[in-house]
Amino acid sequence: MEFATRDALTRAGLNLIQQALSIYDEDLRLVLCNRQFREMFSLPSVLTRAGAPFEESIRFLVETGEYGPVEDVDAAIEERVEQARTFQPHYFERTRANGRVISVEGAPLPQGGWVTVYTDITDIKRQEELLRARSAELSGQLLAHTEDLAATNRKLQATNAALEEARRELTQMEARIRLTTEMMPAHIAHITRNETYSYSNRRLGSIMPGRPTNILGMHMADVLGTQAYAAVKPYVDGAFAGRNATFEFTDALSSRRIRTALTADGEGGCYIMSMDVTEETQTRAALTQSRRRQLAAQVTSGMAHDFSNLLTIILGAQFQLGKMELADEAHRLIRATLAAARRGGELLNGLANMTADRRPAPTVVALSEFLTELATLARPTLGMDVTLDILDETEGARLMLDASMLQDSLLNLILNARDAVSGKGQVTITARNLQDTWLEITVQDDGPGFTEAALEHALDPFFTTKGDAGTGLGLSTVYDITQTVGGRMKVANARGGIVTLQLPWRPAQPAPTPGLALVVEDSPDLRQTVRGMLRDEGYTVIEAASVEEARNLVAQVPGLTLILSDITLEGTLTGIDFFDSLPPEAPPCYMMTSLRPDHPLHAEAAQRTPVLRKPFTPKALSHLLATGGLPT
Repeated sequence: MEFATRDALTRAGLNLIQQALSIYDEDLRLVLCNRQFREMFSLPSVLTRAGAPFEESIRFLVETGEYGPVEDVDAAIEERVEQARTFQPHYFERTRANGRVISVEGAPLPQGGWVTVYTDITDIKRQEELLRARSAELSGQLLAHTEDLAATNRKLQATNAALEEARRELTQMEARIRLTTEMMPAHIAHITRNETYSYSNRRLGSIMPGRPTNILGMHMADVLGTQAYAAVKPYVDGAFAGRNATFEFTDALSSRRIRTALTADGEGGCYIMSMDVTEETQTRAALTQSRRRQLAAQVTSGMAHDFSNLLTIILGAQFQLGKMELADEAHRLIRATLAAARRGGELLNGLANMTADRRPAPTVVALSEFLTELATLARPTLGMDVTLDILDETEGARLMLDASMLQDSLLNLILNARDAVSGKGQVTITARNLQDTWLEITVQDDGPGFTEAALEHALDPFFTTKGDAGTGLGLSTVYDITQTVGGRMKVANARGGIVTLQLPWRPAQPAPTPGLALVVEDSPDLRQTVRGMLRDEGYTVIEAASVEEARNLVAQVPGLTLILSDITLEGTLTGIDFFDSLPPEAPPCYMMTSLRPDHPLHAEAAQRTPVLRKPFTPKALSHLLATGGLPT
């Protein structure tokens, strides 16, 4: 609001100046002009808006005869544009096509670009000619005109001083605004009515990787790409019509979830602000899945208990009948009933596993070692004629993962692939880093692939293509586990069946070297205990009791190599707020808490960093410091 008011005041002040004035930036695009500039050269409104190219303004003046007859229009334009790019101070006078004489004075700006003042000096020139022609007879009038000229010069000097001050304030204002927008963790830009960028900070590449940095003058489709442009186009059209909007879309190029806000500018264009909300979306999906599991557990637990009792009675009765001397046909029916009851028990166990309250417990996982152990576990179950190939394309990544959940999921998929190749074939597991956003793991076999029905229903509980040999809970269980950690899963055919898991890419923090540690804990007794443990590990320890105090220490104390913070602290801010506010160059930060693992704050913190459960032993702390993960 303050900026808009000052901008309006600046424009109003410049319109009071008799001279025409224009300011262009380092890219030769119009920043500001007054009314006299537009009226002096009869410019159309499109060339007096911010962002208008200097070259287009010159083309208009050449084509309308401002510079008199020109044989080669393009050469004349190019000559003037090249002169402008030198950004050198200049002053000259020229006679316009309409006979008026103007002076042109330009000066470069410290931040790039230049300011130019145009003064109509026709009357002054006429006075000078008159004075030269009648100097002998009009000496008295000469003196008067000289005084008028001196007064005019004094006014011109005052005007130039005011323009210089306006230029200085505009330069400072622009620098402050640009610094503010560059510091924000969002892409901020302005789009003209023809969908080109007239302003942009340099954050687009960090929000949507793979995009250019300097996008001024470029069309949205060329900057965003076909798919992202198609996603935002309807909302941009609405903003051009005056309808503000906030929406989310998934950027196919970077696999990131983007939240975008559009605000109409009142002149046919709009302002746009885009933020990367991938981690927020992943966490939200994990929490939603957790609530679904809780609801499913409440609904099914009672039913499962009653059915288990009924199946126990049926099994017991059938065992008793089996001991009796009955006809062969009766014993065949007893065996069939026992098999059906056991299958019912397997289904109940699978249902219980799906709805059990199983929360992710991320620890530091060296992916190459994890995949090697997985191969060791899986190969004996495949048989002699099924080969297992594992490709790790993550360059030895260390990630925060629930190793147990991931191992269960992959073993399940490997066994499904083994069944798909009918005991003879190849199973390939590939792990790759997808744009530092997802860990993508594919399990592919060279079997016949999924049927159309399987592609549509493979993730549905109890759907199976194995007849009585399958429970139909394998893929649905993997799907449930993947959603629980905020991931995605899909099935497809590609030279056989292929299942793709995408899990949030959470790099593990490197193990710190003993040095200076910051302990953030509001209990003096606990601070003393933790301080003693860290000193035994070779650390020097400083302490804070609140988030505010901890932030000040991080900002003022150099050389920190470790931060250990409680989740609940003095005041309204938590250790999670402190963790999220740490700068990128901060040392590894771990959490500690006495909250239950199923507490929302504990679960949220565990998505970010390892969390030590109080009370913890020196051995547990030592393991965390050495490996960056919790002991299993």
